[in-house]
Amino acid sequence: MVAAVAGALVLALTSCSGGSEDVVELRFSWWGSDERHSNMQQVIEVFEAENPDVRISPDYTDWDAYWDRLATGVAANDAPDVIMQDESYLTEYAERGAMADLGTLEGLELSGLDPLVAESGVVDGAVYGAPTGVNASAMLADPEAFAEAGVEMPDDTTWTWDDYVEISIEISQATDGEIVGTQGLTNENAFHIFARQHGENLFDQDGEVAFSEQTLQAWYELTDRLLGGGGQPDASQSVEIAAGGPDQSVLATNTGATAHFWSNQLGAITQASGRDIELLRFPGETESERTGTYFKPAMYYSVSAGTDHPQEAARFVDFLLNSGEVGEIVLADLGLPANTEVREHIMSDLPEAESRGADFLADIEDEVVDGNPPPPAGSGEIVDINRRAYQEFSFGNLTAREAAEQFVSELRSAVGSGT
Repeated sequence: MVAAVAGALVLALTSCSGGSEDVVELRFSWWGSDERHSNMQQVIEVFEAENPDVRISPDYTDWDAYWDRLATGVAANDAPDVIMQDESYLTEYAERGAMADLGTLEGLELSGLDPLVAESGVVDGAVYGAPTGVNASAMLADPEAFAEAGVEMPDDTTWTWDDYVEISIEISQATDGEIVGTQGLTNENAFHIFARQHGENLFDQDGEVAFSEQTLQAWYELTDRLLGGGGQPDASQSVEIAAGGPDQSVLATNTGATAHFWSNQLGAITQASGRDIELLRFPGETESERTGTYFKPAMYYSVSAGTDHPQEAARFVDFLLNSGEVGEIVLADLGLPANTEVREHIMSDLPEAESRGADFLADIEDEVVDGNPPPPAGSGEIVDINRRAYQEFSFGNLTAREAAEQFVSELRSAVGSGT
């Protein structure tokens, strides 16, 4: 209702005073799959129809290119007006003075956000990110691939990391490598679950690295077993698959049985694969004293501190967060909407895959022990740090122990931790 009233007021005002010379142009940047790009274009069209005094210029790309482009733009004082942000980079850009305090912008209503994530974008008392929604990291599985291999789907309430490795190798061997058992344990998000299962974390409250080299070494040793048994793509193939993003994952291309993604990516991967992909809990959730799964704000909307049009940028972010029309278009692609009224509004409209994603989050809610401290400035480097260590390890240039040492050393340097 807030968004509808605001839209009506804007129409009334512009009809009285507006000509084409009064139109403000905002640049809006985001990353994601082809489906997200299409959705966001529709969102922009709806906003512009309701706000004829504003034009939105889309600026989107894949995850890897996005952060290089954003860093270059911010350094050149040419940042987008409205920026999709991730928790790994939020503190860094906030401390650089690159983002506006959303709590000070007129026309942006944040009171409807889910209390579980509403404060997650606060850094040093200022609101630098408004969460788009909530999701969780999960293992996605293709039942058809399991059936083709003659392997039973695992019981995700009890399966272990040994089960995961053995099942992956069994699937690959049963299909002569035509279907790999898993895409592999390739990124830091999956390791985060593993570390939490071992009572550790990526970072502590003081921004220090909070996991041991021994735990990371054990993680790499799982990959060593997968590579040795053919349970995942080899090193060269893994590089190519990673470069293609979710749309080129082994699930999307029907060439693999499992891969780990965020729960909000289920719909896009299901659509790309043409199959009924299922969400599973991570292996190992019952192996230790605690679970590793946690709820994460899917991503954030931020406003550039250097925008020439803060009021219009605030109005657009308000629309993105609080409009039922946006909810109907985006559904759960950016996580289940952080605005609880929008979330309720779309629940009956969710496609089957996204409805199952919502059910999955409800299923695991009681198993989530706690959240995570906000990542420190420099933590965004973990993506490249992980990629370098993982690739050197998977190509055989480093042992598991050496890769763990390199990873931890580089991460401590990136966030300014002591040794």
